[in-house]
Amino acid sequence: MPLERSAAASDGTPPHDYRPGARTSTLNTDPDTKPAPGGRWRFWAAAYALLILLTGTNLPTPLYRGYEARFGFSPLMVTLIFAAYVAVLIPSLLVAGPLSDAVGRGSVLLPAVALAALGSLVFALAAGTGWLFAARILQGLALGAASGPLTAALAELEPDGNRRKAALVSTVVSVGGLGLGPVLAGVLAQYAPAPHVLPFVVEIVLLAPAAAVVTTLPVTRSRARWRPRRPEVPVAMRTVFATSGATSFLAFGVIGLFLTLIPTYVATLSGSTNLLLGGAVVALMLVCSALAQLLGYGRPARALEMVGLPLLAAGLVLLALTGELASLILLLAATVVAGTGQGLAFLGGLTAVNQAAPADRHAEVLSSFYVIIYLGVGLPVIGVGFLTTVAGLLTAVQYFAGFAALLCLAMLLVLARARRDISPTPSAPNAGTD
Repeated sequence: MPLERSAAASDGTPPHDYRPGARTSTLNTDPDTKPAPGGRWRFWAAAYALLILLTGTNLPTPLYRGYEARFGFSPLMVTLIFAAYVAVLIPSLLVAGPLSDAVGRGSVLLPAVALAALGSLVFALAAGTGWLFAARILQGLALGAASGPLTAALAELEPDGNRRKAALVSTVVSVGGLGLGPVLAGVLAQYAPAPHVLPFVVEIVLLAPAAAVVTTLPVTRSRARWRPRRPEVPVAMRTVFATSGATSFLAFGVIGLFLTLIPTYVATLSGSTNLLLGGAVVALMLVCSALAQLLGYGRPARALEMVGLPLLAAGLVLLALTGELASLILLLAATVVAGTGQGLAFLGGLTAVNQAAPADRHAEVLSSFYVIIYLGVGLPVIGVGFLTTVAGLLTAVQYFAGFAALLCLAMLLVLARARRDISPTPSAPNAGTD
């Protein structure tokens, strides 16, 4: 018998066909969208798989300075290596999301884990700049294939069918992996032997349980056959997708900056060569993001975005001032404020999209959403990389931070207007009752 669920669920989560401004009603959810038996351990196992995949893709963050010295390239090359990762990640997202809806999550995720392990192996054996490009391309293919299906699997496997909780776990795990990667690599590279090999060997070992996990995921398929097609978002949720996508683009533009250039920025300001220091600043930003999401859990998606954006803008302004004043204390304050804003903005955006996505196109919609996120990670930082070649790193970061802060405030105005436009208009009292 299909699971019946009231649109006004007890946890406040809208139903699977949620649309802003739509009337709420009781619906019959497709049986395929029921939480699977044994879903609790599978839910957390899927979260582990996502965490480890993201950890691996961010291990290189504190190591780029060492690669620059070994292979003789500039900060611009770092951003280009990062861009190659994003360039393959996006088409991988677009193919893998709808494919996993059609053929099942495990059929897509197992090859993705294998590609991630191969990418780590290429990093461990790297003997030149070309090896770094190859490794990042493999990692991009892997994460692109896994992001949408794993996020959709979390929503499907959440034991109570609570998509809001699934969105929280997805976002916390995402930023947790982003933060764990730089810290793990920084600790191993600074204090253990084989600094450019051991982190990737550890990642390969951690991927083995993830491979086992994805083989146990229940087979969830839509009734439609898969075919290559351009990305598409259901008409009913396009406004939500556009505003939440733009907000998350800005939030992840800041993360892209931290993952690529902030470790070198920290070294320039502090004069320290300790690899853990730069990774720790990146991790602090992401820890603040995760904590903000935990504190923001259960609040309306739009409210989270409208609190997160001004905090993100404030953190960026402090980051711009850091270069001018050469203050590590100010850098830490900027990191905390920006991380908090990033976490709230991302949680709000993903929650809104997760709630609005129809069940039979869930992974496809989420994969399209992740395209926006990874464009935010990759595109702005390329511009910063080019700017460093003419203006220097500190100035380039200042310009980026100031411009991104202005965009955050502009997006805040857009959200406020959209929120006002979809607010219900009260009916005239006693209309038609005379």
